Amino acid sequence: MSDLDLAALETWLRARWPDGQDVQTRRISGGQSNPTWFVTWGATRLVLRQKPAGPILPGAHAIEREFRVLRALAPTGVPVPRALYLEEDASILGTPFYVMERLDGRVFSDCTLPGMTPEDRREIYLDMARTLARLHAVRPDQVGLGDFGKPGNYFARQIARWSRQYAESNGPRIADLDWLVDWLPANMPADDGAVSIAHGDFRLGNLMFHPTEPRVIAVLDWELSTLGHPLADLGFCVMPWNASPEEYGGIMGTDWAGAGIPTQDEFVSAYMAHALPTAALQPFHIAFAMFRFAVIFVGIAERARTGSAASPEAASLGALAPRFAARAREVIAGAYSNQGSGS
Repeated sequence: MSDLDLAALETWLRARWPDGQDVQTRRISGGQSNPTWFVTWGATRLVLRQKPAGPILPGAHAIEREFRVLRALAPTGVPVPRALYLEEDASILGTPFYVMERLDGRVFSDCTLPGMTPEDRREIYLDMARTLARLHAVRPDQVGLGDFGKPGNYFARQIARWSRQYAESNGPRIADLDWLVDWLPANMPADDGAVSIAHGDFRLGNLMFHPTEPRVIAVLDWELSTLGHPLADLGFCVMPWNASPEEYGGIMGTDWAGAGIPTQDEFVSAYMAHALPTAALQPFHIAFAMFRFAVIFVGIAERARTGSAASPEAASLGALAPRFAARAREVIAGAYSNQGSGS
């Protein structure tokens, strides 16, 4: 991905913040899907997210949806950055983009939280659970998001969507992923009608924490958000207990319990204590989350092959697709049913 056109960006910024000057940008690490930048324009400090260049799958990289959900959640108790401007004219920077306020805080990419105290590790995880529950407690129709997705039959529709994205990919077939495409729709829990704003990628690395306190100040990266079932987000959020550090930052195989990190059951209990009443989390929900993540990695690998990936790490991340598909099958088989152990 090439650098931003600074002259074009400066013209765009000046029309909105006339007193700014000396535009400066810095690419933010991560952001496998939508390229993300820090932008400094005089005293104005922004974050810019744009669609990637090159061919993309239909419905993917929906920055317009990110912008909309950030705007809708601003007056609620869900911590989000202020979304400022959406620019849909692709001729300005090559692809559509939006800007939001830049917050000062900490983002943790390593789920083992090295360098933290045991007390802070525990509270960081528990506040992540509480923040997710707070999001799910927001009623979509009360914040203008009643049409943000189709209510009901969420898992059926999502399994069909991600199965289709996998089928349409040009990469090699993955046996465990093929198996999940058949198993998941045949083993869905009965639809209980629960509907919430689903983040779609709610994990430690997409949260910003206070500079010194173990509390969430912003939920980031809303590209996959929609109306969905709350247990889809929760199943995704507990993946660290079911994946190793080499598998996108899991904690399995580390001394996470001795380090102060709560068990998966404690995390789920903290969520349930603050959530609207919902059904119990089942292995299906965790397997579904891993299946979906595996398909996302298939897409990242495909973008790496075509040269349109947002990150130089895309090729190595794409290799994680078969590992997450295998983990999903292990969860289904009950390989990690004892989540109270630290080993």
